[in-house]
Amino acid sequence: MKLTEIAVELVLESLTPEIEISKEAELREGYASDLLSDVLANAPHGGVLVTVQVHLNVIAVAMHAELAAIIFASGRIPEAVVREKAVQEGIVLYMSNEPAFDVVGKLYSLGIRGHLV
Repeated sequence: MKLTEIAVELVLESLTPEIEISKEAELREGYASDLLSDVLANAPHGGVLVTVQVHLNVIAVAMHAELAAIIFASGRIPEAVVREKAVQEGIVLYMSNEPAFDVVGKLYSLGIRGHLV
């Protein structure tokens, strides 16, 4: 499923509208964790991360893990410096008012699966 379609289906708020999202890019896998060392070791390249962590280290981990996007759950919104770094690095950020558990369930219902390690 395309990232833009996921954003519409989950009613996500874009925090990085400056980033142009590829119309062809398919998103098939995701990961949910607030432990960044876990994300770094196990998140799928090109996948989406669901987290409540909103600090700058999340962007650094997303870069190293080569994630396509991050969804901040529970209405968490990162500071401007975090969003600016994400734009610089081309990492799409979204926010959902729903709990992480619900976001992951909805992603699963759309066909996004967890990464097998």
